[in-house]
Amino acid sequence: MALDQSFVGRTYPPTPAYEVGREKIREFAEAVGDTNPAYVDPEAAKALGYPDVIAPPTFVFSITFKAAGQVVQDPQLGLDYSRVVHGDQKFAYERPVRAGDRLTVTSTIESIKSLAGNDIVDVRGEVHDESGEHVVTAWTKLVARAAEEA
Repeated sequence: MALDQSFVGRTYPPTPAYEVGREKIREFAEAVGDTNPAYVDPEAAKALGYPDVIAPPTFVFSITFKAAGQVVQDPQLGLDYSRVVHGDQKFAYERPVRAGDRLTVTSTIESIKSLAGNDIVDVRGEVHDESGEHVVTAWTKLVARAAEEA
């Protein structure tokens, strides 16, 4: 059954603040194989004009995808998470994520589509720091695969 279109535009409360740590940034950069010194060396980051190390561009996925869980877990929406796969991801940055940032994410359902029995939900996550500055917008596409016919 197709998801209810009336959920398009629904915004969920901001997440609790996530404090970005140097070690988390280093671990993430290492895990994705990115050797940019600005991700691990505070002096290299300062030489580029940043107050501390910065995170690789995809680092914020870990908090925006978790925030999209509010959408997935909304019982009124009725999305079957056991059938969900991650369809796409994109980011638009105002500035890099930095060690010491305390970030919150506000998720909004941008669109709901049904295609070949699959439900496709696009979620926009607006990421702000503790002063309210917009840091990045992330778009996550979730695809709930159609149930297999017997």
